[in-house]
Amino acid sequence: MSRVLIKEVRPYGDGEAVDVLVDGELIAEIGADLDVEADEVVHGGGGVLLPGFVDLHTHLREPGREDTETVETGSAAAALGGYTAVFAMANTDPVADNAVIVEHVWRRGLEIGLVDVHPVGAVTVGLGGEQLAELGTMARSAAGVRMFSDDGKCVHDPLVMRRALEYAKALGVVVAQHAEEPRLTVGAQAHEGANAARLGLAGWPAPAEESIVARDCLLAGHTGGTLHVCHVSTAGTAEILRWWKSRESAGTVSAEVTPHHLLLTDELLSTYDPVNKVNPPLRTDEDVRALREALADGTVDCVATDHAPHASQDKDCEWSAAKPGMLGLQTALGVVARTMVEPGLLDWRGVARVLSERPAEIAGLADQGRPIAVGEPANLAVVDPDVRWTVRGAELASISANTPFEGVELPGRVLATVLRGRITAHEGEVRR
Repeated sequence: MSRVLIKEVRPYGDGEAVDVLVDGELIAEIGADLDVEADEVVHGGGGVLLPGFVDLHTHLREPGREDTETVETGSAAAALGGYTAVFAMANTDPVADNAVIVEHVWRRGLEIGLVDVHPVGAVTVGLGGEQLAELGTMARSAAGVRMFSDDGKCVHDPLVMRRALEYAKALGVVVAQHAEEPRLTVGAQAHEGANAARLGLAGWPAPAEESIVARDCLLAGHTGGTLHVCHVSTAGTAEILRWWKSRESAGTVSAEVTPHHLLLTDELLSTYDPVNKVNPPLRTDEDVRALREALADGTVDCVATDHAPHASQDKDCEWSAAKPGMLGLQTALGVVARTMVEPGLLDWRGVARVLSERPAEIAGLADQGRPIAVGEPANLAVVDPDVRWTVRGAELASISANTPFEGVELPGRVLATVLRGRITAHEGEVRR
């Protein structure tokens, strides 16, 4: 077993810098100026040491669209972004609605070894929204599926959603909902509001999300199933979640917000640049402020990237033909630092909560999001909080380059990522 010495880091950004010795897969010793032998040394330079990040919502596109991303390239992006676990959504081609597909994705993640890849199983066959997929078979497969979602599409039929939550309770798994009432978003191209009207774009109204979230909270309470709300985007949804979590049954519902919904607004649509097209759409400044407050006070539990790579031909086209989605794995920390840490809404312990601890808890990952303490698993991210860097899509590890942050300067960058005691990324380079 190898030994890694991480020098001069501040766990959670607190106190004086210490050294952390990793022996094998565990943290072996924490102290000032450790005089020990190690196979590798990571110099933290007084930076912040956090538990490795966990992304509950990423698209790796394999199988089917390996021209846009693969498990390997997505894992590289994740490692460079400080992630030690990611959940790969089911809207692949073929859809991950059976044990064969989820085991393929899981095994590819094991082979590559840069990050723990947890496949998400589809809720319904072919994402069709009508017939439940083989939830039990996927949960009991070698992949051990912990989360199910038709992400990209809403499980809009309330009876199907009820049955899914009932099965989820029996299996001890999570149903993650893409909240969008499809009858309210036919032809939608942008957030329904003044900007969409001015630009001549069909509107995606906030109640299309909020009505599904309210319905599903009630269904989760009724069934006792566990619901996770994907990519919360409106102030109204935050208020519904705040109301629901004030009830005794609050533990059955969790929610995520994406980095882009914490920073970007529909004002960007004036250029008709499809890089800013996403589902749910960019909302208003009022929504952004509400989402930041909801994340800070725990109403929204965590940050998830919704990392969605697309080929150039699917983005470099007219707005109406472009596919929705944005890259997010390598920029998530910087956006959280800019929107939450710099304004004082979160400290670095709060960052650990929303990027690591809560997502690991939601997904039931016993070895992720753990305290930085002796005897704990060595899944870690070393962060330089003072560096500022400029995002360039062509320099990111993903095959695709559709980042909405092109040319944007972000604070904070990952110096190193450690997965079970092995360095997977260091100073901008992936360690395969």
